[in-house]
Amino acid sequence: MDEVIQVTQWLSSITPRKKAKLFFFTTHADAPSPMVGSNDVDTHEETQLPLATTVALHNFKNIDEFLKKKVNTFSCYNVIENEITKTDYEDLRFYSACKYLDVVPPFLDLEKISAIQNKFEMTDEERDYRLLLDSADLVLEKVCDSLQPAGVSQMWTALRKDRNLIRGVKTIDIIGFFVDPNPTGIKECLFFFIVRFLQKADKINRVNTNRLERLIAQCDESSSCEEGKTIDFIIDSLRFYPTELYPFGFSLIMCVIEGRDGAMQEIEKTMEISRHPGMITHTEKNPTKETIELVKKELMKPKYQFYSSFACWFMSHGDSNSMVLADGETIEREWFLTSFPDISTFQLKAKVFFMVSCRGANKFSLKGDEFEGQSATCDYYDIGSALIRNRMLDITDSVRDISYVQPMMDSLVAYSTILDHLSGRANTHGSIYVDRACVLMSENISRGRSLTEILEHLSQGLHEVLQETMDEDRIVYKQACHYDSFFRKTLKLPYTRHPKEDVHSAPQ
Repeated sequence: MDEVIQVTQWLSSITPRKKAKLFFFTTHADAPSPMVGSNDVDTHEETQLPLATTVALHNFKNIDEFLKKKVNTFSCYNVIENEITKTDYEDLRFYSACKYLDVVPPFLDLEKISAIQNKFEMTDEERDYRLLLDSADLVLEKVCDSLQPAGVSQMWTALRKDRNLIRGVKTIDIIGFFVDPNPTGIKECLFFFIVRFLQKADKINRVNTNRLERLIAQCDESSSCEEGKTIDFIIDSLRFYPTELYPFGFSLIMCVIEGRDGAMQEIEKTMEISRHPGMITHTEKNPTKETIELVKKELMKPKYQFYSSFACWFMSHGDSNSMVLADGETIEREWFLTSFPDISTFQLKAKVFFMVSCRGANKFSLKGDEFEGQSATCDYYDIGSALIRNRMLDITDSVRDISYVQPMMDSLVAYSTILDHLSGRANTHGSIYVDRACVLMSENISRGRSLTEILEHLSQGLHEVLQETMDEDRIVYKQACHYDSFFRKTLKLPYTRHPKEDVHSAPQ
């Protein structure tokens, strides 16, 4: 059959809502730049004009033309074994979006996808189409699905009132002030236009969503939300790090085995708990400085930008400032912690570091036969009332910026012990901290708990455990763990495990 006819038949089988979503996922806002084969031409018109005209005219002609072009580009593209190009990214995004929406063209050459994945050096685990989807876009899709057409229309009205933001933007004028978002697919097109416009204007990104939240907050709840949804529910969904679908992230496990009883148990536990929520794992036994540099270089490869989060377990002996490597050399803990978050492939994504080592020789020693644990709770104050907010400083858009980010932002560092103190371990099971952390994460995998909630529970539980030194003094002591957080959103563990699917299986 003629390819033109095939494409036409394929487009006719896709609903307007799915066309809008396919366009949205394919015109991903955070595509890597600069790339081989790209140019400096602003893609503003390419990504927003079809949405604007569709909303204004209630006609999907321009989106259809865009999708036809995508199919033709894919069909004509010859995969060459050299540098990764912009087209490689675009083809992977297009395929994964089609797969997710269950609209893969039957005539699409899947061997070409495999060839592109080879260029990215993807493993079998990484060839799951879900890795190629952008989690932030999936969250925004859910937000859109939670809003009624009237709600998106109200967001549009609120956006149009910000004259400083929309001044001189032609696509805004194409849509006009009053919009009828009720025809099938128009609500989606208008919402995705608002999102891409705010992204292009540097007002929101995968972490900074305040500007979008403020638009949603201005909606009338009685007419703007789908059944069972509320404005608070919708806004709250934007306040978590986007880690939708499989994999949950990439987990790096580094463990010094030499001179550390139970180290193999530590590796087994951390691998199991990393894989349970659907993380792809990599283990380095007995790391050296050279190993660490090689791993950092590996993580800079393009394929890692598809991951939604990063976790690192580092288990070794140590003191207040450094960690002991397998060859007896030491590295500064601070150097390690500041070098990994600066890796570009994981910027604006949650990064968690579990640092399991002694940080000194001090012990919180216990004397006497009876020990009584105490716990305290804190009151949390809600500053959401209009009265209090009216007395707060008004931070205008003119003094807000989301373009420049400190490297440590979006990172969390969890320490197995406090500064200058021991980190306890058992001869057969290894680190007590690792054991308790893995148990708690496993227990909470289906409860929707945030990582910080689990770490707080871990802090309480670990501090109840009586430990004893292995020297002749046999001192009984307690261990206190803690974490330093630079998070700007909440990181939740997934409700269910996301198992690896067959590369060509249908979406759930």
